[in-house]
Amino acid sequence: MRSWIKLAGISLLLMLAACATTPQQPPQIQRISPEELEQVMPKPVPNLTLEEIVHLSKNTPPELLIEKIKASNSQYDLTPSQVVDLSKKGVDAKVLDYIHASREQVLRDSFADEINKREKARLDEQEKLKREYQLLYRQYYDPFWGYGCSPYFGPSFRYRRW
Repeated sequence: MRSWIKLAGISLLLMLAACATTPQQPPQIQRISPEELEQVMPKPVPNLTLEEIVHLSKNTPPELLIEKIKASNSQYDLTPSQVVDLSKKGVDAKVLDYIHASREQVLRDSFADEINKREKARLDEQEKLKREYQLLYRQYYDPFWGYGCSPYFGPSFRYRRW
């Protein structure tokens, strides 16, 4: 009798140890390579050149110059030294702030689009796996007997006479 208790205790400990030692995988983080980053980054499109901005800033107020930049849909990727140079040439700080803010907004929008695209691809992959699992699950379901093929556990189990 005691040997059965010891055997049951040992088997219980082995099952608990097997459950406790299941390794968990760390979450996978997909990094963007420099080549992918170069493709994702929006390219600056200076429809209004910097020389034109310097020339226009001498004759027009900053608000009108900002409106012209907006209307031309220009994007600039200025270095700090270029900003200092434009400031020395007489371009108003409001215009330079707008150029910087619009560039930052374009960068945020492009990264958000890339994140949304990757998230949609991940959700599509999960949905595909879910559909595959459901198709596999339907193969083993029998509406008369329920899950599995045993006649003892079907829908009419309680009405059987023994």
